[in-house]
Amino acid sequence: MDENKDTEAEDEYRSRLAAREQTFKLLDLQHRRMGSAKVGILLLTAVVAWLALGKGLFSPLWIAAPALCFAALAVIHERMIKGRLGALRAVTLYRDGIDRLAGRWAGRGCSGSRFRSSKHPYTEDLDIFGPGSLFELLCAARTRTGEERLAAWLGHPSEVPEICSRQGAVIELKHKLDLREDVALAGEEAAEAADLAALRKWASEELSTTPPAIVLAARAITLFSIVAALYAAMGFARLPLELSILVGQSIAFFMRKSHARAAFGLERSARDLQMLSALLARLEIETFQTPILAKLIDRVSGGGELPSKRISRLLGIVTWRDAMRSSLFAIIGIALLWNTHSAIALERWRRENGSLVAAWIDAVSTFEAISSLSRYAYEQQGVTMPDLVESDSVLEAVCLKHPLLTRADATPNTLSINTLARLYIVSGSNMSGKSTLLRTVGINTVLALAGAPVCAERMRIGPLHIGASLRAGDSLQAGVSRFYAEIKRLRQIVDIARESAPALFLLDEILHGTNSHDRTVGAEAVIRALLSAGAVGLVTTHDLALARIADDKSLHAVNVHFQDEMLEGRMVFDYCLRPGVVQKSNAIPLMRAVGLDV
Repeated sequence: MDENKDTEAEDEYRSRLAAREQTFKLLDLQHRRMGSAKVGILLLTAVVAWLALGKGLFSPLWIAAPALCFAALAVIHERMIKGRLGALRAVTLYRDGIDRLAGRWAGRGCSGSRFRSSKHPYTEDLDIFGPGSLFELLCAARTRTGEERLAAWLGHPSEVPEICSRQGAVIELKHKLDLREDVALAGEEAAEAADLAALRKWASEELSTTPPAIVLAARAITLFSIVAALYAAMGFARLPLELSILVGQSIAFFMRKSHARAAFGLERSARDLQMLSALLARLEIETFQTPILAKLIDRVSGGGELPSKRISRLLGIVTWRDAMRSSLFAIIGIALLWNTHSAIALERWRRENGSLVAAWIDAVSTFEAISSLSRYAYEQQGVTMPDLVESDSVLEAVCLKHPLLTRADATPNTLSINTLARLYIVSGSNMSGKSTLLRTVGINTVLALAGAPVCAERMRIGPLHIGASLRAGDSLQAGVSRFYAEIKRLRQIVDIARESAPALFLLDEILHGTNSHDRTVGAEAVIRALLSAGAVGLVTTHDLALARIADDKSLHAVNVHFQDEMLEGRMVFDYCLRPGVVQKSNAIPLMRAVGLDV
């Protein structure tokens, strides 16, 4: 574990921030100067026009000179504006990185709230999704499919070989800051990630094909319309143009349903296509050594025209079709059969490339998920890659910390859950750290099984399926009491242990919604069922009767506890895990501390 890791990351981010700020200042100065130059040229154009047209001092043709100059400056200025915005985005990128290193990240990123589910066996209990969650800390995806891939890795354990391949990819990408910056700045800035689901669905749908005769007729009519329009503009009859438009619109009406289907799903997708093209273009020029990343590059750059170029062509067709949204251009577009030709072009593009789109999106999504984990690996101090153990119920960690707590707030603890100690019974007073320990174990297990580093000096872990009961709550709408919600979750965890071994259970003060006798009997029965199914885990309790489970040596259970002390009228906790059963409670002192007479 590198103690200077966060300092190195911060120094690098601050160095890059200073360079990007300098670039932004230079481009901003050029931008303002170019704006002033455009105003000056515009005023000059107005003066020349007044002198030429109003005073007749020289030919009106002289107006063209400043007008052309203004047009050239406008093109240059547009590129300058894009460069300035890109530099500003780079500044924001590294400021956000420095804030993450300082622990100021909650509420600023993608929370992943759309992935939340009260029915999931652990994500709600372990703060995997939502504001201030693990997902928000990790996610650097620019596309919704990238977010979905990362969410899937956090929500479902994978096979050990797959996890190990991700670990290698995370390590390879860890120090590729230039690549992560390029990906972060690819495409246009947007409040929401690009949604590629519509493109994937459109590309996979059944093909529609315009008959060759209709294609030829549409081209001939468009050409004839152009000639007829020139003929009418010269003062000749307009009848040929009118007849051409009439025939063309008859064809468009005949093919309207087929051509509407050809474009359905691509509406307002130009920004998403631009994003995908930019991401693919950046990956196409990269080389990797680890198999999972090398395979991704093969999928996006192997043979034929590059995917980024193909997507750019599709973007051109979509932009071309969107031109018809302008009421001014629509008049010309009707005469030229604009929608008909764009629909034919979409059909042709999908016929040539549709079967490849899903693989491109999948490659980008996987890369974004790995890149998110690699950014976390680069930025976080005190993290290490865990050792994965194939098909074994083991979770051993040295100096384990919670990744969502700051370094100053996180207290390390060491534990060894294995065949010799399959169950930790955690006792302790209120607020002593019992629930936080369960969340610390759970969230680091999620990180380990996603392929990410964990917050520990060392960790050895098997492919555990997690089941957690820390936040079972009632539901007025569903008519479910807290106790009933909890026993349903416990049944879910038992099923996971029986069907998805090996399993890890995390149970916090279970069944405390009923009387002490039923609670003790019920809790012990659940724990025995889980252990008999081969699961391992941790249970917290205030009921010291439950601690007697450890007396049954066949269960391989151990008692551990947190303790506290009252100093000058306030409760002090050190959050350090100790062997044995807690010997005192702080409930009465706490009530007295807040003024209750007990």
